[in-house]
Amino acid sequence: MIPRPEYPLPQFERQNWVNLNGQWQFLIDNGDSGREQDFQNTAPFDKEITVPFAPESALSGIGHKDFMNAVWYQRTITVSEADLKQVLRLHFGAVDYEAHVYVNGVEVGTHRGGYSSFFLDIQDACTPGDNRLTVLARDPMRAQAYPHGKQSHVFYSQGCDYTRTTGIWQTVWLEKLPVAHLASVDYAPNIAAPAVTLQLKVTAPGTVHAAISYDGVPCGEGDVAIAGTTGSVTIPLSAKHLWEIGHGRLYDVTLTFGDDEVHSYFGLREVAMNNGQFLLNGQPVFQKLVLDQGFYPDGIYTAPSDDALKNDIALSQACGFNGARLHQKAFEPRFLTHCDEAGYIVWGEMASWGLNVAKADAPLWFLPEWEEVMARDIAHPAIVTWCPLNETWDIDGHQQNNDVLALIYHTTKAIDPSRPVVDTSGNFHVITDIYDVHNYEQDPAKLKEKFDGAKQPNGHFWDEHDARQHYAGQPINVSEYGGIKWAPDADAQNRAWGYGEGPKDEADFVARFKGLADVLLDDADVYGFCYTQLYDVEQERNGLYYYDRTPKFDVAQFKAALDRPSANETK
Repeated sequence: MIPRPEYPLPQFERQNWVNLNGQWQFLIDNGDSGREQDFQNTAPFDKEITVPFAPESALSGIGHKDFMNAVWYQRTITVSEADLKQVLRLHFGAVDYEAHVYVNGVEVGTHRGGYSSFFLDIQDACTPGDNRLTVLARDPMRAQAYPHGKQSHVFYSQGCDYTRTTGIWQTVWLEKLPVAHLASVDYAPNIAAPAVTLQLKVTAPGTVHAAISYDGVPCGEGDVAIAGTTGSVTIPLSAKHLWEIGHGRLYDVTLTFGDDEVHSYFGLREVAMNNGQFLLNGQPVFQKLVLDQGFYPDGIYTAPSDDALKNDIALSQACGFNGARLHQKAFEPRFLTHCDEAGYIVWGEMASWGLNVAKADAPLWFLPEWEEVMARDIAHPAIVTWCPLNETWDIDGHQQNNDVLALIYHTTKAIDPSRPVVDTSGNFHVITDIYDVHNYEQDPAKLKEKFDGAKQPNGHFWDEHDARQHYAGQPINVSEYGGIKWAPDADAQNRAWGYGEGPKDEADFVARFKGLADVLLDDADVYGFCYTQLYDVEQERNGLYYYDRTPKFDVAQFKAALDRPSANETK
C-alpha cells in the first residue's frame, strides 16, 4: 500500500496524477561529496526508505537521528510516448532543505526551503519507458543560519527543540497536463452580494470557465477570456452559505481551460479587526486557540495518515478550542483543508527559528520561501492571520534589524491585504496589525494583576519587553500562555520541560487551566488567546494530551471552562 495516498493539494486538484510515495533507494552522504563522486549517476545506495517520511522517523524505516548534511534518494518512473507530448510535472510537497533533482543523471532543477512546495517540468529530460529519478537533499543545519523552526540544533532534543527532519517529508507526485493549462486560482469573497471574484493565472491565452456549486447544487458560473496570463471574473452566488466557526461550509469549483480541468473550493467569509475585536463576517468572535506544532511520535514532521491530521482538529475541538496557532512550521495543505472543512480558524506561521534577523541579508533566506508558502495557502478560508516570525530574540548579543522585520511585514501585507499580519509573535514588535504577547504566569491571581490596566504603564497589560517594543493601541492577543506541565512518571519528571511548577493533582491542573482562561476571557481588551499546547512533544510535557494523543484528563473539563462568552465579544 502506498503511504499517504491522498492528493496533496485539495484546492487545486487534477485527476491525471501518479503518487510516487513508497520505497525509494536511500543513501546518507555526511561529507556532502556525492556530486563530486557522481552519485547522480552511480550512487552506492545501501538502504531503502519509505517516502514521504524523513529518515529520522520510525515510519521511514531508517530511524537515523544524527545530523545528516546530505542524503540521496532514487527510484524509477515509467513514462509513455503520449506522456512526453504533455507537460510532465514532478511535484514535491516539501524537502528540507536544499533539493537538487536529476532525471537520468541530468539536473532538472533545484529548490531552497524546507517548508514550501515546488515542482519541475521534466518531460524534456525523460525518454519513453523507465527513467531514473534521483534527489539530493542538502541540510547543513550547523553550517548556515536558515529557518528550521523547532528542529534541534544540537544532537539531543532539549527544551522546546525536537528531533530534526531531513530531506523529503511530504508527498512526491507526478502530474500529466496539457501545455496550455491553469497555473493558479485565488478567491475574494463578498458576503454582502453574495459573490466571489476568482483571480486566475494561466500559461497561454484562452478562456476559463468556472462552475460553482454548493452541496451538489449549482449556484453560479462564469467565463473569463484571458489575453495574456492573468485574469479575473466576479460570479454572483444564488445561494448564501457563510463559512463560520464550527461550520466549514465550502463551495465547490470546477475550472475548465481547454483540455485542463481543476477541482477547487472556497469559503464565503470575511475577516477584519475593529474596535479591538476580531470580526468574522462582521460579527465579533473570541479566538480560543491552542498551540499546535505538527509533530508525531512515529512520523515527526509527517502525519502517519490523513486521518491523523483530522484527528488533531477533533482533539482540539473536544477541549473547547475554536482554532489553532500553527506554530513554527508551515503545515501541509491537506491539514489546512481539514481546517476549512471543520470551520476551524488558524494562524499561518513560518518556521522562522534559525533565521538570524540581526543581519540585513536575512530576507534573502526567508522571503522567497515565505512567499511560496503564502501563494500555496492564501485561498484557505481557515487562515485568519499571518504570522511570519516568532520571538525574534537577540543572537550572540546582536539585536534584531528592525528593517528586516518591517520588510517582512510589508511584503506579507502586499501579498495579502485581506488578513491581519503579526510581524513577530511575542517580541520584538516593529510594525504589526495585532499586538500579541506571551505570558506564562502560572498563578491566575498574578496573571490577573498583570492584565489590570490601572496598574500597568501602558494602561492595559504588563509587557516584559516594554523597553524594546511599545504598545500603540492595536488589538491585543495573548498568543502564548498556560503551558501547564504534567509529567507524572518519575523518569519523565526528571527530563520533562515546561513552564513553572507543575500542579499537584488533576483538580489543581483543571483549576489552574480555568483560572488562567478566566482572566483573559474577562479582559475586554483581549480579543483572543492561544493556550500552550495541544499535546506533548517529546520532552516538552505541557500538552493537554500526551504525545500519542491520549488524554491526560477528561477533556470535557477544559471544554466547560472555555464554553462561555468573553468580555471582548460583548463589549
